[in-house]
Amino acid sequence: MTVQAWNVLVLAAGRGPDDPMAKAYQVTHKCPVEIAGEPMLARVTRTLLSHPAVRSISVVIEKRELLEQVLGPLACQVEFLTPQESAARSALAAVTENPRFPWLITTGDHPLLTEDMITHFLAEAVGSGADLCVGLATAETILARFPKAKRTFLTFGRDRVSGCNLFALTSKRALSALTFWHHLEGVRKRPWRLIGAFGLHALLRFATGTLTLDSAFAVASRRLDLTARPVLMPFAEAAVDVDKPEDKELAERIFIERQSLPA
Repeated sequence: MTVQAWNVLVLAAGRGPDDPMAKAYQVTHKCPVEIAGEPMLARVTRTLLSHPAVRSISVVIEKRELLEQVLGPLACQVEFLTPQESAARSALAAVTENPRFPWLITTGDHPLLTEDMITHFLAEAVGSGADLCVGLATAETILARFPKAKRTFLTFGRDRVSGCNLFALTSKRALSALTFWHHLEGVRKRPWRLIGAFGLHALLRFATGTLTLDSAFAVASRRLDLTARPVLMPFAEAAVDVDKPEDKELAERIFIERQSLPA
């Protein structure tokens, strides 16, 4: 069976001196911070390189020297890209420069990413026939595994979901989503303003609890003139990115658990 080849973009630019990880570990950039003895970005890159569906990997980060420092020998297997004014603009520039679809977008602070997660997400994205897919995990999935986890959940009807930093772009129609994303980055943690960007009707439905997850993606599809679909991830770890010291502690515990499992 032929495996579809994907380009991958890893967003790894820093968030400046006010980043909680930079403050906690006295570093200028969180990507070199080690999780179970290996830099976060190196873990993400190594996992991607080992997946048979990955055709190329581009990493957005401030300096080539930093990329080489963090990745070591792996650096020669990825393309270095300089950041734009936002993560969305960086993604748009990368995809516009190489408009060979499909594209998988993830982040450099996603050290728990596994081949199984990638396989599931890409298969669901291809099967959906959508131009754009977004990886999400339900609150039930996350809290069953991590009952004390502090996550930002968006509520759609009966569903509460959290992002997994996984995005699939299968056609150039998805580029409109990257442009729109740029304008939403400042409110991505503020549900009311996020939903309000899609119109008053969507906001009213969200306020009354009648905006379901599927209907939210239908609204987004109409607003962006594309087909967008959610991909629900059955892996709680897919929703764990390392934004704060407590996230690092959780990731470390998970790796200890993984190493103790029988082969």
